[in-house]
Amino acid sequence: MRCSAALLLALLCTSLIPCGASAQPYPAKPLRLIVPDATGGSPDTLGRILAQKLADSLGWQMVVDNRPGASGILAAEIAAKAPPDGYTLFMSTTSVWAILPSLRKNLPYDAVASFMPVTRIASTSNVLVVNLSVPAKSVAELVRLAKERPGSLNYASAGIASPAHLAGEMLNLLADVKMTHVPYKGAGPALLDVIAGSVQLIITSPIAAGPHINTGRVRALASTGAQRNPGLPDLPTIAESVPGYDISQSWGITVPAGTLPSIVTLLNTEIVRALRLPDVRERIARTGAVPVGDTPEEFSAFMAAERARLGNVISRTGIVLAD
Repeated sequence: MRCSAALLLALLCTSLIPCGASAQPYPAKPLRLIVPDATGGSPDTLGRILAQKLADSLGWQMVVDNRPGASGILAAEIAAKAPPDGYTLFMSTTSVWAILPSLRKNLPYDAVASFMPVTRIASTSNVLVVNLSVPAKSVAELVRLAKERPGSLNYASAGIASPAHLAGEMLNLLADVKMTHVPYKGAGPALLDVIAGSVQLIITSPIAAGPHINTGRVRALASTGAQRNPGLPDLPTIAESVPGYDISQSWGITVPAGTLPSIVTLLNTEIVRALRLPDVRERIARTGAVPVGDTPEEFSAFMAAERARLGNVISRTGIVLAD
């Protein structure tokens, strides 16, 4: 018995030595956060707030890698195919996990199987903003203008099948108007063209639009949720003029499938801790978004519910988003 026990202990120690010798502290090099939007967009803004805080408080360096285009498909594909070693994070969006799976059959990633959820960063209802030359001062006036000039109003989006595109098509359908969609490679460039007057309006997040609203470069008409945005309580909802209108947007951190659960747990712990810091919550709240910071299981359930809800909306309304 003593001999067998000694042999078992020796084998156990032998098996542990290589692991202990080769193990490195995590992270041992900078993390990469892939952002499916251009600089200045909502995912970029949130990503940079998070990267700065992790660097300041933990010494974790995080490189923000902007990969705009195709409503997040390009970035999602890069993230899905990255090594599952904990060094590639993805700022996933409502478009990536809920809208695109309902619209495209041949995505280069699987919204469920390609990623492991870490935590939801923030959620918000979007805002409808117009160029200052647009005479409408309310949603009702905008709808009236669109009816008087069918096809003459253009709305920008961060790309085909982005939340802004779906939001615009929902407004077309529910208000019985016809506005023309103009896709861009990210919310940042789209907003710049709204400010310049190349397009008349955009429905986007207050994170991206907030600075331009505050400086008077665009005019905010309404928010898009069923209830008023708590960060913009004086702004009416589109639903107050167009009954049934409701669309919001969320962002969260995911990692490639196959990443060690221990790394996912560590990432969740540190990111949630950062999101609970008063200065981080204040910075996110100032953008009009609500910080979240949930568990991987809660984030997974949220994504599934949004997939079902928005998939039902797309199916029920018959919205078709052409390539």
